[in-house]
Amino acid sequence: MNTPSPRKGATRTADIPADVLHALSCGEMQSATLAESLALDQARLLRTVFPDLPGHALQAADAACQLGILKRMAAIGNILLDTLGSAGLATCQTHPADTVRGWACFMIGAQPDQPLAERLAAIQPLADDNHFGVREWAWMAIRPHLAVQLEAAIALLTNWTSSPSERLRRFACEALRPRGVWCAHLPPFKQQPERALPILQPLRADPSVYVQDSVANWLNDAGKDQPAWVADLCDQWLQGQPTTATQRICQRALRNLK
Repeated sequence: MNTPSPRKGATRTADIPADVLHALSCGEMQSATLAESLALDQARLLRTVFPDLPGHALQAADAACQLGILKRMAAIGNILLDTLGSAGLATCQTHPADTVRGWACFMIGAQPDQPLAERLAAIQPLADDNHFGVREWAWMAIRPHLAVQLEAAIALLTNWTSSPSERLRRFACEALRPRGVWCAHLPPFKQQPERALPILQPLRADPSVYVQDSVANWLNDAGKDQPAWVADLCDQWLQGQPTTATQRICQRALRNLK
């Protein structure tokens, strides 16, 4: 395997060296930036990982590769689940390429009639993945299920706020952002953000900057619809002797309200 030498990941597609793009598209290395994950050839990667896929699946995947990135990932996840089932999921979950593990996220998201607790348990290892991209695909893949079972989602994800893993604590918050990124908004939280307090309160002094940023972004989202509520909540959190973490969260949460 002619793997490129260690590099600083490109932040623009035009800056990605041809040998790096080839290695990414063949599953020989992980992406180092969002630009790299967007630029790799998923059709080629699919053929490398699953050389025996039937023609109809390949044709459907080729069509999916003309879509935007989120629809592309979801479509390929659906194709793999329909064609290969649990065996394909097992391969994707443990593959060294981050995009392939991302497909696994969407395969879990596409599982039919799966109880939410089981779906969250299935996604947990990917939500705790060591690659930033996989962690993002994990919450995007199951957010539609969280949205339609919001009370159950809050109850289940509240347990994640006490996880030793900062990645899982962040997931609990990030997956339910009112506005989110690359995903549909959650109108109930735009109207009644207080419903998310069981998740937000335990994280208000989280020592991880990774988690702090998510909590601050959650509140910043909410502030676009309910600015007075966000301001009042931050005032409450800042009473007494707030931790440095709480101060940072509130400063970032209020950045567009001042």
